[in-house]
Amino acid sequence: MSLLLNQPSKLCLRKRVLVRSSPLGSDSFSSSLQQTPPRAIISVSPCCYDDEIGNLNIKNANERSVTHVEKDVPTEFTCPLKYFRFGVLGTIGSSHGWVATPLEDGRVRLQDDLNPAASYTDPKHISLPPLVTLPYCQTQLVTNMSMSSSSPEEEDCVVAIKFFGPQLSLCRPSAQSNSEWINIRIANPSFFSSRVMFSKRDGMFHIPGSGGHLIGSWDLGEHKDRPKIQMLRFHNLAELTMSKLEILHSCSTTEHLVESQITGETFLIKWYRKTTRSFLDMPKMKTEALLVFKLDEEGNAFYTEDIGDLVIFLSRADPFCVPASSFPGMYPNRVEIIDVDELGSVNLATGTVSTRNSTHMAPYYIPPQNIEH
Repeated sequence: MSLLLNQPSKLCLRKRVLVRSSPLGSDSFSSSLQQTPPRAIISVSPCCYDDEIGNLNIKNANERSVTHVEKDVPTEFTCPLKYFRFGVLGTIGSSHGWVATPLEDGRVRLQDDLNPAASYTDPKHISLPPLVTLPYCQTQLVTNMSMSSSSPEEEDCVVAIKFFGPQLSLCRPSAQSNSEWINIRIANPSFFSSRVMFSKRDGMFHIPGSGGHLIGSWDLGEHKDRPKIQMLRFHNLAELTMSKLEILHSCSTTEHLVESQITGETFLIKWYRKTTRSFLDMPKMKTEALLVFKLDEEGNAFYTEDIGDLVIFLSRADPFCVPASSFPGMYPNRVEIIDVDELGSVNLATGTVSTRNSTHMAPYYIPPQNIEH
């Protein structure tokens, strides 16, 4: 059991819409607002009249078919990236429907071009200050980006970029001319390849350690230089069969944290994948299994095959979960996944993995949003 848990991780005139993000089930929701289902960005179709512009193809989580959205987006997003990297076309992460793109001068730009619910004619672009690389660190390879609120235009929003290695960088976009990156050097190597997420419950950025035994927490206050470290204790692992454990031992593993704003629960997801070959003999990553653990405040991690009515969405964007009953056509107790190489779902009750090989230029799920026409 300990070997399983300790193994290392191997963005024409259109109709304008006003976007207002709010938590699912919020009391502020009114009848004048329509809520979009979770959406996956599938691809960008080239535009016949402009080589630098394309149209979005998306898949609503409660529908089987792909929808073509007549929204112009830059074709720089059509480059599928195995790894987020500065100096190449594409994006380096996504949070709340905003994508982060690298600029040649070392800056990061936040933009909502890939958000099908955002304005068709007036996309928002917000430039962040130039990144500063700490000594003996690097800022070229990025694990992901996360935000503390639904929009970088909000006064208290903090943007976090986690790089491969020791550096974590935080910035307040609303500070404008006074905006700067607060760079944090992470001491524990178990966090070097992990992803960052923001906990609304705790008001801190969390990073799960490789293997899932630790969770580190940082903020711009007392835990900037002295992170809060929590050790997890795993329970109910006896429910896993030996044959399943043997398969998981041979997989590459990544850990992900997700919070439910409805139930208040926090989950740790261990995503197991293997390298396979496509029909063109190209290497592809294929999901073998997902293990979900429910966390409590004392650091207990209970393995579970039942998350009730919830559906968890895993992608290169911030993970999130919503009640399946909120959107007809969605199935409960599932994890929906999209990555560069595949798209599909995992039935937690049966452990059945249903995915198909595909290539995605920006493998992001966008959470539900309230829109007003």
